[in-house]
Amino acid sequence: MDAEPRDGESDGTVTTDDQMTIVAARALGNETRCFVGIGLPSVAANLARRLHAPGCVLIYESGTIGAKPARPPLSIGDGELAETADAVVSVPEIFNYWLQARRIDVGFLGAAQIDRFGRINTTVLGHYDQPQVRLPGAGGAPEIAASCQRVIVILRQSPRAFVDTVDFVTTAGRPERVITDLGVLEPDHDGELMLTALHPGVDVDTAIQATGWPLKVADPVEKTLPPTGDELTALRELEAASR
Repeated sequence: MDAEPRDGESDGTVTTDDQMTIVAARALGNETRCFVGIGLPSVAANLARRLHAPGCVLIYESGTIGAKPARPPLSIGDGELAETADAVVSVPEIFNYWLQARRIDVGFLGAAQIDRFGRINTTVLGHYDQPQVRLPGAGGAPEIAASCQRVIVILRQSPRAFVDTVDFVTTAGRPERVITDLGVLEPDHDGELMLTALHPGVDVDTAIQATGWPLKVADPVEKTLPPTGDELTALRELEAASR
C-alpha cells in the first residue's frame, strides 16, 4: 500500500487516512456501547456499524442513544442524530446516568494535541492567556476519558499534534490505544505511548519523525491488516454521503 497521500483524498489507491479509519472501525465490536466524538471518531464508528458491528450503539454528547446516521454528522446537534436514534435524553442524563455510571464501553475521541502520556489538548495552542489558536474546548472529553471502560483516540500523526508536553491539559491521559494514519500507539508499563503497529507501506523512521518526542518502538512492531474491498467500498459510500 502506498503511504501517500495522507489527506484522505482518493485517486484509486488506499491512503493512510483510509487505513487509519478502517483500523479504528475494527476496534468496535457488535453491541458495543460507544460514546462518539465528532470528526474522525464519528466516521470510524459509523463505518463499523456499516461493516461488522450493526448492533454497535452510538451515543453522542447531545443525548442521542443508538443514533444511525446515513452520513457522518456535522456536529453533536445534527438533526439526523435525533431523527435516527433509539432514544433522545437530556444532556445531564447522558452524563450522570449513562457515562458517569460507567455504562459506556468505549469512548472514541479526537484531539488537537496529544503528548507522550496520552494527555489531550482541545483548548488552546500556545499559552492559555495569549493563545496562538483558541480551540473548541473540552466538551465532554474529560468525563468520557474518566468514565468509559476503554478510551481510543484517533488522530493524524505529526510533530505538531504529537508533542512532548501539551500546551494545555484538557483531558487526563488514559487511552488504551491511539490510532493514527501511520500506525498504532499503546501505553507501555510506565504509561508512555509506544509504537506497537504500523500500517502497510509505513516504516518506523516515518513514525518517529512524525512524533514530537523520542518515540519508543515495540520489538517486534506489528503490521495492521490492509483494508478489504468491502471495507473500502463502505468507506467510500460514507464519504460520498457526507458531500
